[in-house]
Amino acid sequence: MKTHPSAAVRTVQVRAEPIELCQLLKFGRLAGSGGEAKALIAAGKVLLNGAVETRKRKKVMAGDKVTLGDRTLVVALG
Repeated sequence: MKTHPSAAVRTVQVRAEPIELCQLLKFGRLAGSGGEAKALIAAGKVLLNGAVETRKRKKVMAGDKVTLGDRTLVVALG
């Protein structure tokens, strides 16, 4: 029997903060395009620090966690 982690967590380094949520989804490869990112956010499928976030241009800072399905991005300034 194979075990699977409940969530894949990956750190994404950004050059400057804040970054808009829709841009982060695209940059972090959780969405294939900006339009797809905006649709996912509008549909309530994206969590920011554990809470549903529906604002496409919500400012995301270092240390924030963005989750879509079983994938999570942790934002780091780099």
